[in-house]
Amino acid sequence: MKFGDLPIAEAAGAILAHGVRRGALSLKKGRILNDADIAALRGTGIASVMAARLEADDIGEDPAAARIAAAIAGAHLDVSAAFTGRVNLYARTGGILMYDPARLNAINLVDEAATVALLAPFAPVAARQMVATVKIIPFAAPQSVVAACETLAAGGLARVAPYRPRPVALVQTRLPGFKESVLDKTKAVLAQRVGALGGTLVAEIRCGHDAGATSAALEDLLAGGAEMVLIIGASAITDRRDVVPAAIVAAGGTIDHFGMPVDPGNLLLLGHVGGRPVAGLPGCARSPKLNGFDWVLQRLFADIEVRREDIMAMGAGGLLKEIAARPLPRAEATKGKPARHAPRIAAIILAAGQSRRMGQINKLLAQIDGQAMVNRVVAAVRASRAGPILVVVGHEADKLRAAIGNDNVRFVENPDYAKGLSTSLARAIAALDRNVDGVVVCLGDMPRVSAAAIDRLIAAFDPLEGRAICVPTYNGKRGNPMIFAQRFFDEVRDISGDLGARQLTGAYPDLTCEVEMAEDGVLLDIDTPSALSRIRG
Repeated sequence: MKFGDLPIAEAAGAILAHGVRRGALSLKKGRILNDADIAALRGTGIASVMAARLEADDIGEDPAAARIAAAIAGAHLDVSAAFTGRVNLYARTGGILMYDPARLNAINLVDEAATVALLAPFAPVAARQMVATVKIIPFAAPQSVVAACETLAAGGLARVAPYRPRPVALVQTRLPGFKESVLDKTKAVLAQRVGALGGTLVAEIRCGHDAGATSAALEDLLAGGAEMVLIIGASAITDRRDVVPAAIVAAGGTIDHFGMPVDPGNLLLLGHVGGRPVAGLPGCARSPKLNGFDWVLQRLFADIEVRREDIMAMGAGGLLKEIAARPLPRAEATKGKPARHAPRIAAIILAAGQSRRMGQINKLLAQIDGQAMVNRVVAAVRASRAGPILVVVGHEADKLRAAIGNDNVRFVENPDYAKGLSTSLARAIAALDRNVDGVVVCLGDMPRVSAAAIDRLIAAFDPLEGRAICVPTYNGKRGNPMIFAQRFFDEVRDISGDLGARQLTGAYPDLTCEVEMAEDGVLLDIDTPSALSRIRG
């Protein structure tokens, strides 16, 4: 890749390295300069720009990131579209993130141009949570670098081991004077822990704090179908021959390991009876706060084998206590803050208009390659990552409903469709659930918009990084559909006429991101019989 200060006469087709603002001219970093841009730059008196130009062996930042991400993604991981050389990976389900740190390090050592960042190994993740990001640092990476990263990640570097729901039972032992309220609270805390992983606390037995009674309780619960038994003693386990481990052995089980280099959680004991895990819990498990038992329980629910060496390797990062000499550990410091997740982008398809410029026909029902125009748009949205999908109907609503069908769409009726496009948008936004992060607004008369274009907009959308409004461009010209964040919903509902949400880009230029597309479908809408004839041809 060539990089440097290019004279304007040589800059067409180059990638702008730094944004340019002068007067009314505003060109953002990463823009591929076209002839109109060059003319505008000349008009402002700019003689040269810092820019990059790809060479024959270079792979652009987006396809390079996409290739590496595809190689990294193993089971239960979804891959976003690429944007500005970045691709994010998201958990498809709740579970434990699994990968070999040595392989990750090998990938990051290939070349400074390609970077991969993941959450810590064995991190618990929720569905849709972001677990990894691939970033190409310059505007392109050499083919050899991308190929080397693909080879090192072959077969999938990372995967999520999903939690498997299962019945869990609890044994609590008593000593004289032990309060039942403490046992009740402990049961509630452990039921919550188990439930958070998809399991169910199906049974509990309270017994005296001796090996015989505890062993009998354990045997009864296993005979009743429990796949895992938790035992919390009235007194902490102090030795492998103490009450709880002795009860496990008496029930025909084995002790896998006692103790762990995690505080709180040092006095955890793990064993098995008949192939089913039995855990002797440390006293800290009575509290809902994070402790070493949580790390073991999460792995067990994900069907990950927990060996003694696995427990003994938990010391790195195993100091979980809050102490005055240092701030809270990350797990506590981020408590209550949402993890980064795949953006929840709803889709609105505007299909209520009267098609006045088309004459007597409803253009949305006009056939293109044997398919109604609106159905081409609906199919693209269905194939994208957007959802739920709302289709706004008004003029000839029954015909449109019949043509589109009910598969994975929800219809919104707009009786005021004659008053302009904004009334349809307001109706749809009012019908949206407020748990979405944003919405992509699609026009029913743009039959060449693709699922890939919609996904590229979704990949660009990131309000935390100032990209709360995303509009597609082709050769520098803005088109549709567009995405805007939930924060604008109330404002858009107050817009009138046929402006739609487009005025947001003028009101919030610093929050607007232009997303260049490889196809011109984002510019093509069908308003006239001649336009319909051309696209059919």
